[in-house]
Amino acid sequence: MARYLISFADGTMNLSPDELAQAAVDSHAVVDEAKQAGVWVFGAGIDSGEVSGVTVSTDGRAVPITEPARRPPVGGFSIVDVASYEEACGWAAKIAAGCRCEQEVWELMPDDAM
Repeated sequence: MARYLISFADGTMNLSPDELAQAAVDSHAVVDEAKQAGVWVFGAGIDSGEVSGVTVSTDGRAVPITEPARRPPVGGFSIVDVASYEEACGWAAKIAAGCRCEQEVWELMPDDAM
């Protein structure tokens, strides 16, 4: 088994409120399906509001990210643990349909200590 990051770019879910509500229902249905299949690890949307996060330096100092140009490139992500790249792409297709936007698929590096 390998873990894959399935993600979409920030700003790609340009949906009306009604469309967004239905996309949430459909996306949650895919998550439920992935959980029942035993492949779901974790997922979330990223809040790209006025202050979208912080940059933390090596000395632990945190600086709020407020410039629009530095907002997160990722709008949301899912992590699945599946047997193959093809299976990950199959889940990405289901997520894309639920979210109404294209998804990228990246294999995560294995780390036995994790």
